[in-house]
Amino acid sequence: MSRIGEAPIEMPDEVEADIKDGVMTIKGPLGELSQPVPDGVSATIDEGQIIFTRATEQKKHRALHGLIRALVANMVTGVVEGFEKRLEYQGVGYRAQMQGNSLRLYVGFSHEVVIEPLEGVEIEISDNDQIVVRGTNKQVVGQMAADIRAVKPVGPYWAKGTQWRGIKYTDEQPRRKPGKQAKIGVE
Repeated sequence: MSRIGEAPIEMPDEVEADIKDGVMTIKGPLGELSQPVPDGVSATIDEGQIIFTRATEQKKHRALHGLIRALVANMVTGVVEGFEKRLEYQGVGYRAQMQGNSLRLYVGFSHEVVIEPLEGVEIEISDNDQIVVRGTNKQVVGQMAADIRAVKPVGPYWAKGTQWRGIKYTDEQPRRKPGKQAKIGVE
């Protein structure tokens, strides 16, 4: 029995939900998102709640039951509050700037790296070393942040003391590996 799939989704007053032709649409103050509901799972909208039920106890239907419930819950959160990922960059000469909607990164390459935001994503630079990715769709926000981080991830050998070099999430702890050690006393 799926504990996640059985839990109803509470909808705030400013959110409207609709299901037509197997597609769940959620409208809220920040926008509108839609998600197809797979076969074997049905949704009902009742008294400010969305409730999902599955057709059978097959493994496939049990898995989809929890998945679709989690996706729709993220949609409700996204159209009300939105999602945000913060990245920070550090290194000698590293900088980022916005040019229109494009993010331009100067991170130690011989050229600048230009990143175009995905649809529904807003990128901004805060402070002098942070990049903020915002949007209503959790998956797209996460993918955009991962694409930015992939330009120059923090390497395990690129550290001197507490310094690191590259782009990382603000809550990420860079992994460290020791360098080579000289063996003393070996004859």
